[in-house]
Amino acid sequence: MQQAPVLMYTSAWCPYCIRAKRLLDSKGVQYTDIDVNDHPAAWDEIEERGGGSTVPQIWIGDHYVGGCDDMHALERAGKLDPLLFPQPAA
Repeated sequence: MQQAPVLMYTSAWCPYCIRAKRLLDSKGVQYTDIDVNDHPAAWDEIEERGGGSTVPQIWIGDHYVGGCDDMHALERAGKLDPLLFPQPAA
């Protein structure tokens, strides 16, 4: 099954970032993790992409998810897996 690319801007000490990573890890999802503490220019990238001003900021493919609570809400609604593992068009 093909997985959509996942990009997260995080901070090592952020409990919401840790929760978001745990959810993705539990699903076996690979993701690109950019630590804003190691890459201060990442804040500019977040702003350019239209994200918020806190971490985590999460994108799945071209879809802006938002933060940890937003991703968990998608999971509860059964909408996270279709974003992560889109079905090919027939």
